[in-house]
Amino acid sequence: MLTIDYANCLSDRVGPHGLDPARVHPDSENARGMAALTDRLAASRGTGWERWRELWNEPMRSEHLDAVTQAADRRRGRFENMVVLGIGGSALGNIALQAALNPPTYNLLPADRRPGPRMFVVDNVDPANLKAVLDLCDPKTTLFNVISKSGETAETAAQFMIIRDRLRQAVGERWAEHVVAITDPAAGTMRTICDDAGIETLPVPEGVGGRFSVLSPVGLFSAAMCGVDTAALLDGAKAMDQRCARPTLTENPGAMLAFLLVELGTRKGKPNHVLMPYANGLYLLADWYRQLWAESLGKKTDLSGHEVYAGFTPIKALGTTDQHSQVQLYREGPNDKVIGFVEVESFGEDDMTIPTGMGVDAVAYLEGRSMTALLNAEKRATEYALIASARPNYTIHFPKIDAHHVGEFIALWEIATAYAGLMLNIDAYDQPAVETGKKATFGLMGRAGYEDWQKKVDQILSRTPYTV
Repeated sequence: MLTIDYANCLSDRVGPHGLDPARVHPDSENARGMAALTDRLAASRGTGWERWRELWNEPMRSEHLDAVTQAADRRRGRFENMVVLGIGGSALGNIALQAALNPPTYNLLPADRRPGPRMFVVDNVDPANLKAVLDLCDPKTTLFNVISKSGETAETAAQFMIIRDRLRQAVGERWAEHVVAITDPAAGTMRTICDDAGIETLPVPEGVGGRFSVLSPVGLFSAAMCGVDTAALLDGAKAMDQRCARPTLTENPGAMLAFLLVELGTRKGKPNHVLMPYANGLYLLADWYRQLWAESLGKKTDLSGHEVYAGFTPIKALGTTDQHSQVQLYREGPNDKVIGFVEVESFGEDDMTIPTGMGVDAVAYLEGRSMTALLNAEKRATEYALIASARPNYTIHFPKIDAHHVGEFIALWEIATAYAGLMLNIDAYDQPAVETGKKATFGLMGRAGYEDWQKKVDQILSRTPYTV
């Protein structure tokens, strides 16, 4: 199972920049306060916007797994490519699962060495990027997975309209057979489009927001198409969820992670939260974490309506690569960060041994050692260097990278986010600042009913700019 080593966040390691160990003692007032939050989360789980915590439990688990598996089985072997259309929570989790659980060369492998089609996630409206993917993927041999709860998100709607047009030109009336939509099961623009065209759909579950949706059909379908063990993902999430229901702070990983980061962020002036995996495969999970932590916790007002400007800035880094690009700042720049390492104990058959016989004294110490040993020595050395500079840090330990442990990791951060929202007394499930940008986009693109938004934008941005 995943474990968190948080000793380097405490004052006996990093002095006044860390937390007093007494604050995390099981008998402390803080621990009792976190136990009360555990009770609150137990009472609210499965309700409102907290239905995501039931994704790995029955009946939602079987409902989704059965539907996803059947939809994937019906298409297995029929398509050379799969293109996922989505943005934010409808894309980042899909990308992260593929990067973590399939080899980095997956799309370059011949078909007989891949468990599924080549996979591309188009999560932007950059025309050059979309055109490059479409130029490579013949519509006749491509499955398009469009993910949008409403169907009105401008980016995904535009992508889908282009895809629909190309499919109709390439395959005619049977174009809908090349599309699987993940959308609202009952209502909305995309629901209507799919019903009218006969497009097969999978549900975006009610009460599961985009950034909490990766373990729903939103993320599970593309994972299943590419051979990921979706049942193991949910098993891992459930195992972590059970640990995060424990009332004792020192036995509850989600509560502890939230407590450390919120306390260090608010009481110790460390609002910048770095996640630094020491594994390329886990790097894009840091992208997924960034949306979850930023969009959930960055709020102007608290639940009482008071202006608080809550939240922390999530930053991604990659070990060892960013030891040579960012650690200089982390050690000698402002002491306003908490660095979270992710360490992998075993890479299994992917590990490599450094050969002997180079005949050069300066590198003789590397001979016969494994690449895993070098990678983890680099991590441990960086950990030591940060402690020497009184920089708080913690480590999430993966025994190995597989679907079970990735599922644990996802559930850990989702549950920690729920705790952090309660600690900050904010709504972790809305995103009003994002909605403002969406409405302004509608106005600028001429959508009926949003003319006032175009006027608002023009009033501000049409002023004479300062240009060099």
